[in-house]
Amino acid sequence: MQTKYKSFAKTANPEYGSPSAVDGKLFFNRKIKGANGKETSCSSCHTQNPANEGKHIVTGKKIAPLSPNVNAKRFADVDKVEEQFTKHCNEVIGADCTAAEKANYIAYLLTEKTPTAKK
Repeated sequence: MQTKYKSFAKTANPEYGSPSAVDGKLFFNRKIKGANGKETSCSSCHTQNPANEGKHIVTGKKIAPLSPNVNAKRFADVDKVEEQFTKHCNEVIGADCTAAEKANYIAYLLTEKTPTAKK
């Protein structure tokens, strides 16, 4: 999946280098003030460690770990991944994520291999 998103980013911007886990982590934790005035980020539901189980901040629904190292089902189907990026990018940042943001985001998720309780 990482290779596919790197390719998407290069297609969108031929000057794009390589996915950056550092930039992906910054994006994951970036607080954005929503229309309701509350700050939110990816980590609001997925916790500071995407290898952990998360919980939706509004519904309380449990969310399986985001890291594909812990949850093999994550990022397995590109169509479903794109559907989720569209939905959640618009919910959190109020716009679609760029191809580079997606590639960096996945690069960061791939660095998290161990849930916090097991670290």
